[in-house]
Amino acid sequence: MLEKYNYTLSDEAVKATIEAVKSNLSNWKTKEIYSDCLGMVDLTTLNGTDTHTKVKGLVEKVNNAKEHYPDAPYPASICVYPNFSKTIKDNLTAEGVHITVVSGCFPASQSYLEVKVLESRMAVENGANEVDIVLAHNAFLDGKYEECSREISEIKKTIGDAHLKVILETGSLPSTESMAMASFLAMEAGADFIKTSTGKTSPAATPEAAVVMCECIKLFYAKTGKKIGFKPAGGIVTADDAALFYGIVDTILGKEWLNKKYFRFGASRMANNLLSEIEKTEIKYY
Repeated sequence: MLEKYNYTLSDEAVKATIEAVKSNLSNWKTKEIYSDCLGMVDLTTLNGTDTHTKVKGLVEKVNNAKEHYPDAPYPASICVYPNFSKTIKDNLTAEGVHITVVSGCFPASQSYLEVKVLESRMAVENGANEVDIVLAHNAFLDGKYEECSREISEIKKTIGDAHLKVILETGSLPSTESMAMASFLAMEAGADFIKTSTGKTSPAATPEAAVVMCECIKLFYAKTGKKIGFKPAGGIVTADDAALFYGIVDTILGKEWLNKKYFRFGASRMANNLLSEIEKTEIKYY
C-alpha cells in the first residue's frame, strides 16, 4: 500500500515539518484564522451522562449564537451519540450546521459488523448527515486488511450520501508507517474524511499523526484526483493548538483544504477559546 502511493515519509521528515510549522506559527495566529477554525469545529458532547435535554440545550446555544456573537461563524456541526440524532434534527435551526454522530460501536469498534451497519443506518434515517466510525483495530492490528476495508465499505454503502469519517485512533497504532497504512486503507474503502482519534484514548491528536495523515491525503489525491478531508480530534484545546493543526494542513495540503468541506476539528473545549481570541475577552458560551 505504501509503495502504491509512493509514501516515503521518514520520522525525521515528520519532525522537521512540525518544527517548520512551529517556527512560523505566528502566521496562523490571527483573528481571521481563529474565526475560520471556529467554523470548522464539530461541537461535541460524548458523555455517558448525556441526555436529550442536555443535547437540546447545546443545539439551542448554536441556534442563538449569532445573537450574541454576530461576527463569529456557527460551528460546522454538532456531534453526538447516534440516539440523539433526531433530537438535533427536531431542534436545529442554525443555517449550514450539520448533524454528526459517532457510530459503529464507538469508541472501541468491538462488535458485529451487522450491528455497526444498523446503528449507522438508523442514525442517518433519524437525521444525521455525517457519520464518524472507528477503524476496526481487531482486524487491522491482526493484519486482516481486507476485513477491515470491507467493514468501512459496508458502512459507507448503507449511509448513502452522508459523509463518512473514519477514526484511525492513531495513539493505538504502533508506528507512523501503520498510521499511513490505515490512512490509505480507509480512503480506498470509501472514507470522505480520515480522523485522528476518538478522544477516549491517550495520546489523542498529535502533530505527528497530522503530518502523516495529511501527507497520505496529498499522495492519495495525486494518485486518484479525489480530495479527502482531515479531522484532528481529542486533546485540542487552545487557540494555539488550532493554529498548529491549521498550519500543518496549510503547509502540506494548501488553501484548497482550509474549509469545513475538507477540514474539521473535534474540539469542543477549543470553541470557547477561539471565541475568546476573536472577541478579545474570556468567553464560556459553549
